[in-house]
Amino acid sequence: MIDKSNQQTFQRLRLNLRQLEVFLATARGGSTRAAADRIARSQSAASTSLADLEAALGVELFDRIGRRLLLNENGRALLPKAQALVEQAAEVQALFMDEHAAPLRVAASFTIGEYLLPSLIAQWTQQHPKSQVYLRIGNTSEVIAAVASFDVDIGFVEGSQTHADLVVRPWLDDEMAILAAPGHPLANLCATARQLADATWVLREQGSGTRQIADEWLLKNLDQVRVGFELGSTEAIKRVVAASDALGCLSRYAVAQSVQDRHLVELRTRLPKASRKLATVLHRDKRLGRATMDFLAHCSAAGPNSAR
Repeated sequence: MIDKSNQQTFQRLRLNLRQLEVFLATARGGSTRAAADRIARSQSAASTSLADLEAALGVELFDRIGRRLLLNENGRALLPKAQALVEQAAEVQALFMDEHAAPLRVAASFTIGEYLLPSLIAQWTQQHPKSQVYLRIGNTSEVIAAVASFDVDIGFVEGSQTHADLVVRPWLDDEMAILAAPGHPLANLCATARQLADATWVLREQGSGTRQIADEWLLKNLDQVRVGFELGSTEAIKRVVAASDALGCLSRYAVAQSVQDRHLVELRTRLPKASRKLATVLHRDKRLGRATMDFLAHCSAAGPNSAR
């Protein structure tokens, strides 16, 4: 609802950008004929716009010297403000005329934001140099909240949380892995459920999509899960696991490089595989801009290999 004071302001506002454009062109050219040539309008249209502007302001902006129009003190006062307004309007127009010029706001959970999206965003900006992508990283609950409150245009999550105002769409397949230090007693064995139940675990914090799937997987298949550490960072978990006898449970995307570099090893176990769908999240009431739709298509076209 617009309050009465704002409504009165809108009703009193009689200026328009075309009038200011004519005023600036006249100030530069010294006549409405010169102004008309500068902005590709007829002289009569330029004269009418200038007269309407002076009538709306209730003052004359030029001294008429023969056929010349010279700025008076009113015109000189208006000049910098008119220039700023017209320039800002031109910037707004260019923002949406140029392909993907509008900034794109993205939120992603940690695994996606740290291990999948950076390369995808780099590819996107190479293809669309004028596009800006602002990436916010948090746990799944925080991403859901950001999309629900319109703080971001699109979210990427690894949990199965839902929200009445959101549309969650499957994106990429992911699989969980159990990690240990290379020197761990189980590193070269096929770990049994009993051995895993007796181990100490380093897991993500509650509210994390990775923690959600880890809990579902491990609690379903083990008699107990002894959580020694709850950490809000995937990198911190990897470091603790690498420096201790604790086990970790993380996305394959998050540990691929560490396993390849032999900083960590993936344990062989007799547990069934734990797979999940990474997902995109949109507000059901948000009208998607071109940049958002094209970025979604770009990410959807990326398979697991190109996303790493």
